[in-house]
Amino acid sequence: MVDPASHATGCHAAGHYHHTGGLVLSSRPSRPGRPDSSGRLARRLTQLYGGLVLYGASSALLVRSGLGLEPWNVLHQGLAERTGLSMGVVLTVVGALVLLLWIPLRQRPGLGTISNVLVIGAAMDATLAVVPDAHGWTLRIAVLVAGIVLNGAATGLYIAARFGPGPRDGLMTGLNRRTGLSVRLVRTAVEITVVVTGFALGGTVGVGTLLYAVSIGPLAQVFLRVFAVPAASDGSTVVAAGQPRRAILRR
Repeated sequence: MVDPASHATGCHAAGHYHHTGGLVLSSRPSRPGRPDSSGRLARRLTQLYGGLVLYGASSALLVRSGLGLEPWNVLHQGLAERTGLSMGVVLTVVGALVLLLWIPLRQRPGLGTISNVLVIGAAMDATLAVVPDAHGWTLRIAVLVAGIVLNGAATGLYIAARFGPGPRDGLMTGLNRRTGLSVRLVRTAVEITVVVTGFALGGTVGVGTLLYAVSIGPLAQVFLRVFAVPAASDGSTVVAAGQPRRAILRR
Protein backbone atom coordinates (compact mmCIF):
# COMPACT_ATOMS: atom_id res chain seq x y z
CA MET A 1 0.00 0.00 0.00
CA VAL A 2 1.98 3.04 0.44
CA ASP A 3 3.76 2.20 -0.55
CA PRO A 4 5.81 2.46 1.43
CA ALA A 5 8.15 2.24 -0.13
CA SER A 6 8.24 5.83 0.31
CA HIS A 7 10.06 7.63 3.19
CA ALA A 8 13.34 5.89 2.66
CA THR A 9 12.85 5.08 -0.98
CA GLY A 10 13.12 6.94 -4.21
CA CYS A 11 11.97 6.23 -7.74
CA HIS A 12 13.76 7.74 -10.70
CA ALA A 13 11.54 8.16 -13.72
CA ALA A 14 14.01 6.55 -16.07
CA GLY A 15 14.41 3.34 -14.20
CA HIS A 16 12.68 3.45 -10.81
CA TYR A 17 15.62 3.84 -8.47
CA HIS A 18 15.08 3.21 -4.79
CA HIS A 19 17.42 5.16 -2.53
CA THR A 20 18.34 4.69 1.07
CA GLY A 21 21.38 6.28 2.61
CA GLY A 22 24.27 5.74 0.17
CA LEU A 23 22.69 2.64 -1.34
CA VAL A 24 20.85 2.80 -4.63
CA LEU A 25 18.63 -0.10 -5.62
CA SER A 26 17.48 -0.13 -9.22
CA SER A 27 14.10 -1.72 -9.87
CA ARG A 28 14.67 -2.05 -13.58
CA PRO A 29 14.17 -5.60 -14.84
CA SER A 30 17.18 -7.51 -16.07
CA ARG A 31 18.33 -6.66 -19.56
CA PRO A 32 16.97 -8.76 -22.43
CA GLY A 33 19.36 -11.59 -23.08
CA ARG A 34 20.65 -11.48 -19.50
CA PRO A 35 17.91 -13.10 -17.48
CA ASP A 36 18.25 -13.71 -13.76
CA SER A 37 19.42 -17.13 -12.72
CA SER A 38 16.52 -19.30 -11.55
CA GLY A 39 17.70 -19.11 -7.94
CA ARG A 40 18.06 -15.34 -7.99
CA LEU A 41 14.69 -14.86 -9.66
CA ALA A 42 13.08 -17.18 -7.12
CA ARG A 43 14.56 -15.11 -4.31
CA ARG A 44 13.29 -11.88 -5.82
CA LEU A 45 9.78 -13.28 -6.28
CA THR A 46 9.79 -14.67 -2.74
CA GLN A 47 10.84 -11.28 -1.38
CA LEU A 48 8.24 -9.49 -3.46
CA TYR A 49 5.26 -11.56 -2.41
CA GLY A 50 6.49 -12.22 1.12
CA GLY A 51 7.01 -8.49 1.58
CA LEU A 52 3.58 -7.59 0.20
CA VAL A 53 1.83 -10.14 2.42
CA LEU A 54 3.78 -8.92 5.44
CA TYR A 55 2.94 -5.32 4.55
CA GLY A 56 -0.77 -6.08 4.59
CA ALA A 57 -0.48 -8.05 7.83
CA SER A 58 1.57 -5.34 9.56
CA SER A 59 -0.91 -2.66 8.50
CA ALA A 60 -3.68 -4.78 10.04
CA LEU A 61 -1.76 -4.78 13.33
CA LEU A 62 -1.79 -0.98 13.30
CA VAL A 63 -5.55 -1.11 12.85
CA ARG A 64 -5.94 -3.50 15.78
CA SER A 65 -3.78 -1.31 18.02
CA GLY A 66 -6.30 1.51 17.68
CA LEU A 67 -3.53 4.08 18.16
CA GLY A 68 -3.31 5.49 14.65
CA LEU A 69 -2.62 4.38 11.09
CA GLU A 70 -0.19 5.22 8.34
CA PRO A 71 -1.44 8.11 6.15
CA TRP A 72 -3.04 6.23 3.25
CA ASN A 73 -4.69 3.72 5.58
CA VAL A 74 -6.34 6.59 7.46
CA LEU A 75 -8.10 7.30 4.16
CA HIS A 76 -8.81 3.61 3.52
CA GLN A 77 -10.31 3.16 6.97
CA GLY A 78 -12.44 6.29 6.59
CA LEU A 79 -13.77 5.10 3.23
CA ALA A 80 -14.42 1.64 4.68
CA GLU A 81 -16.45 3.22 7.48
CA ARG A 82 -18.55 5.14 4.98
CA THR A 83 -19.03 2.41 2.37
CA GLY A 84 -19.33 -0.71 4.52
CA LEU A 85 -16.57 -2.39 2.50
CA SER A 86 -13.60 -4.02 4.19
CA MET A 87 -10.39 -2.02 4.49
CA GLY A 88 -8.60 -4.49 2.25
CA VAL A 89 -11.17 -4.09 -0.52
CA VAL A 90 -11.04 -0.30 -0.21
CA LEU A 91 -7.22 -0.41 -0.31
CA THR A 92 -7.35 -2.49 -3.48
CA VAL A 93 -9.93 -0.25 -5.17
CA VAL A 94 -8.05 2.94 -4.28
CA GLY A 95 -4.79 1.38 -5.48
CA ALA A 96 -6.40 0.52 -8.81
CA LEU A 97 -7.79 4.04 -9.16
CA VAL A 98 -4.39 5.54 -8.38
CA LEU A 99 -2.87 3.23 -10.97
CA LEU A 100 -5.25 4.66 -13.58
CA LEU A 101 -3.74 8.08 -12.86
CA TRP A 102 -0.44 6.70 -14.12
CA ILE A 103 -1.80 6.79 -17.68
CA PRO A 104 -1.80 10.58 -18.16
CA LEU A 105 1.41 10.76 -16.10
CA ARG A 106 3.05 8.25 -18.49
CA GLN A 107 4.22 5.95 -15.74
CA ARG A 108 4.87 2.29 -16.52
CA PRO A 109 3.78 -0.34 -13.98
CA GLY A 110 5.84 -3.42 -13.22
CA LEU A 111 5.00 -6.80 -11.72
CA GLY A 112 5.49 -5.33 -8.26
CA THR A 113 3.09 -2.50 -9.04
CA ILE A 114 0.23 -4.78 -10.07
CA SER A 115 0.99 -7.23 -7.26
CA ASN A 116 0.95 -4.36 -4.76
CA VAL A 117 -2.64 -3.56 -5.74
CA LEU A 118 -3.81 -7.18 -5.56
CA VAL A 119 -1.92 -8.68 -2.61
CA ILE A 120 -1.70 -6.11 0.19
CA GLY A 121 -5.46 -5.62 0.60
CA ALA A 122 -6.14 -9.36 0.64
CA ALA A 123 -3.40 -9.91 3.23
CA MET A 124 -4.78 -7.10 5.38
CA ASP A 125 -8.31 -8.51 5.36
CA ALA A 126 -7.05 -12.02 6.12
CA THR A 127 -5.10 -10.73 9.12
CA LEU A 128 -7.98 -8.60 10.38
CA ALA A 129 -10.19 -11.70 10.23
CA VAL A 130 -8.01 -13.62 12.69
CA VAL A 131 -6.41 -10.92 14.88
CA PRO A 132 -8.78 -9.26 17.39
CA ASP A 133 -8.59 -5.69 18.65
CA ALA A 134 -5.90 -5.12 21.28
CA HIS A 135 -7.12 -4.11 24.75
CA GLY A 136 -5.11 -2.46 27.48
CA TRP A 137 -2.36 0.07 26.92
CA THR A 138 0.49 -2.42 27.22
CA LEU A 139 -0.89 -4.74 24.56
CA ARG A 140 -1.97 -1.90 22.28
CA ILE A 141 1.48 -0.31 22.37
CA ALA A 142 3.14 -3.69 21.77
CA VAL A 143 0.88 -4.36 18.77
CA LEU A 144 1.57 -0.87 17.40
CA VAL A 145 5.35 -1.24 17.69
CA ALA A 146 5.25 -4.72 16.17
CA GLY A 147 3.17 -3.42 13.28
CA ILE A 148 5.56 -0.56 12.53
CA VAL A 149 8.71 -2.71 12.73
CA LEU A 150 7.17 -5.43 10.55
CA ASN A 151 6.00 -2.77 8.11
CA GLY A 152 9.59 -1.57 7.80
CA ALA A 153 10.76 -5.13 7.17
CA ALA A 154 8.02 -5.60 4.57
CA THR A 155 9.08 -2.40 2.83
CA GLY A 156 12.68 -3.57 2.65
CA LEU A 157 11.65 -6.99 1.33
CA TYR A 158 9.48 -5.94 -1.55
CA ILE A 159 11.39 -2.85 -2.66
CA ALA A 160 14.72 -4.71 -2.67
CA ALA A 161 13.12 -7.29 -4.99
CA ARG A 162 13.12 -4.56 -7.69
CA PHE A 163 9.89 -5.34 -9.50
CA GLY A 164 8.66 -1.76 -9.72
CA PRO A 165 7.20 0.83 -7.33
CA GLY A 166 3.78 0.72 -5.71
CA PRO A 167 0.97 2.72 -7.33
CA ARG A 168 1.15 5.58 -4.81
CA ASP A 169 4.92 5.96 -5.20
CA GLY A 170 4.50 6.08 -8.97
CA LEU A 171 1.86 8.76 -8.55
CA MET A 172 4.33 10.89 -6.57
CA THR A 173 7.14 10.58 -9.10
CA GLY A 174 4.74 11.11 -11.99
CA LEU A 175 3.41 14.32 -10.46
CA ASN A 176 6.98 15.37 -9.78
CA ARG A 177 7.91 14.96 -13.44
CA ARG A 178 4.78 16.64 -14.80
CA THR A 179 4.65 19.60 -12.40
CA GLY A 180 8.33 20.22 -11.69
CA LEU A 181 7.61 20.38 -7.98
CA SER A 182 9.94 18.51 -5.63
CA VAL A 183 8.95 14.99 -4.67
CA ARG A 184 9.06 15.96 -1.00
CA LEU A 185 6.56 18.75 -1.63
CA VAL A 186 4.31 16.56 -3.77
CA ARG A 187 4.37 13.69 -1.26
CA THR A 188 3.77 15.98 1.70
CA ALA A 189 0.83 17.68 -0.01
CA VAL A 190 -0.76 14.41 -1.10
CA GLU A 191 -0.30 12.67 2.24
CA ILE A 192 -1.62 15.61 4.24
CA THR A 193 -4.63 15.58 1.93
CA VAL A 194 -5.30 11.86 2.39
CA VAL A 195 -4.85 12.05 6.18
CA VAL A 196 -7.19 15.02 6.56
CA THR A 197 -9.76 13.47 4.22
CA GLY A 198 -9.50 10.08 5.93
CA PHE A 199 -9.83 11.61 9.38
CA ALA A 200 -12.92 13.55 8.29
CA LEU A 201 -14.41 10.27 7.05
CA GLY A 202 -13.73 8.49 10.34
CA GLY A 203 -10.19 7.15 9.93
CA THR A 204 -7.96 6.80 13.00
CA VAL A 205 -5.22 9.40 13.51
CA GLY A 206 -3.18 9.18 16.68
CA VAL A 207 0.21 8.68 18.25
CA GLY A 208 0.72 5.68 15.98
CA THR A 209 0.42 7.92 12.91
CA LEU A 210 3.17 10.18 14.22
CA LEU A 211 5.38 7.29 15.36
CA TYR A 212 5.02 5.65 11.94
CA ALA A 213 5.92 8.91 10.21
CA VAL A 214 9.20 9.37 12.09
CA SER A 215 10.30 5.73 12.22
CA ILE A 216 9.37 4.07 8.92
CA GLY A 217 12.15 5.80 6.97
CA PRO A 218 15.03 4.64 9.20
CA LEU A 219 13.49 1.16 9.53
CA ALA A 220 13.08 0.80 5.78
CA GLN A 221 16.68 1.92 5.27
CA VAL A 222 17.94 -0.80 7.61
CA PHE A 223 15.84 -3.53 6.05
CA LEU A 224 16.66 -2.49 2.48
CA ARG A 225 20.29 -3.23 3.30
CA VAL A 226 19.41 -6.49 5.02
CA PHE A 227 17.34 -7.79 2.10
CA ALA A 228 19.34 -6.34 -0.81
CA VAL A 229 19.52 -8.95 -3.58
CA PRO A 230 23.11 -9.76 -4.60
CA ALA A 231 24.13 -8.19 -7.88
CA ALA A 232 23.72 -10.11 -11.13
CA SER A 233 26.72 -10.75 -13.33
CA ASP A 234 26.13 -7.46 -15.15
CA GLY A 235 26.29 -5.62 -11.83
CA SER A 236 23.00 -3.80 -12.38
CA THR A 237 21.21 -4.67 -9.15
CA VAL A 238 22.96 -2.74 -6.40
CA VAL A 239 25.12 0.28 -6.88
CA ALA A 240 27.04 2.04 -4.14
CA ALA A 241 26.64 5.56 -5.36
CA GLY A 242 25.36 9.00 -4.56
CA GLN A 243 21.76 10.12 -4.44
CA PRO A 244 19.66 9.81 -7.58
CA ARG A 245 17.65 12.86 -8.52
CA ARG A 246 14.13 13.27 -7.19
CA ALA A 247 14.57 10.69 -4.43
CA ILE A 248 11.44 10.15 -2.39
CA LEU A 249 11.97 10.61 1.32
CA ARG A 250 9.09 8.67 2.76
CA ARG A 251 7.04 9.05 5.83
